[in-house]
Amino acid sequence: MPDTVTATGVAALNGLAPARAREALAGCCASERWVTAMERARPYASAGAVLDHAEAAFDALADEDWLHAFAAHARIGAPRADDARGAAEQAGAGAASAEERAALETGNERYEAKFGHVFLIRASGLDAAHMLAALRERLENSPAQELALAARQQREITRLRLRALLAP
Repeated sequence: MPDTVTATGVAALNGLAPARAREALAGCCASERWVTAMERARPYASAGAVLDHAEAAFDALADEDWLHAFAAHARIGAPRADDARGAAEQAGAGAASAEERAALETGNERYEAKFGHVFLIRASGLDAAHMLAALRERLENSPAQELALAARQQREITRLRLRALLAP
């Protein structure tokens, strides 16, 4: 999802009109149910309260909510041109060798064919070799194992994005 709304701090998030708050929150996690729970809980007393509520909202998500959130992500190694944040998070894949890029592309295709959603990993701070190794390892999971693992990765990505959104 492209970056379209930037809040700075809890007060800024609390002060956004509902539609703008939803847009800012959807940039952190695209699950409609999660966004609705987060928007309805405003105003927040602190950044900690936002993060605590995010965790509680995650706990209420069903499989289809997670899949909706995953669909907002680009493939690893192929960030969307209109998503500067996603590209920054995947910066480690930018230095991939031609062989690693080809292996990521093939791995992404195999993963999507097996699990029905994009391979999700908190890529921030990881290099292409690490992302590729994780992709290959996770291809051995069952669909249920992988859904749970991808959901944990979505939580981590969302926490990072919320912290950035709330940074003063």
